[in-house]
Amino acid sequence: MSETYNKPLPRLSAANQPFLDAAREGRLVVQKCQSCGKARFPAASICSNCLSPDAEWIDTSGKGTVWSFCFFHRQYFKGFEAEIPYNVVLVQLDEGPRLYSNLLGVANEDIRAGMRVRAHFEAVTAEATLVKFMPLNEGEE
Repeated sequence: MSETYNKPLPRLSAANQPFLDAAREGRLVVQKCQSCGKARFPAASICSNCLSPDAEWIDTSGKGTVWSFCFFHRQYFKGFEAEIPYNVVLVQLDEGPRLYSNLLGVANEDIRAGMRVRAHFEAVTAEATLVKFMPLNEGEE
């Protein structure tokens, strides 16, 4: 954890508070519609599938598949300067929703769509823990 973290952090809101609280506890959560059962991320006040306002937060397995990825070769924020080029992956969780993050523990040239990954929690400040991903270990399915 760094007290001088100089990258952008999520803005806390009532909608994302449960997600950020769970991340600090090492859990990856998403909303699930209580009417139709569809899991969703990011948080929303109504279900895009059935328009129900009834939802609950559920724990996920933290596992998923790289659906897509790209590499940033430009520095948009000073904090990323030493990491250029850095990856941004779109991970489809086993529970359905997709989320953007970074993939750690693998060289950019080895990232592939279809790669199995698991959530990794990076405490970057006393208040903020970011959800990132790492490749699944052999036999960790």
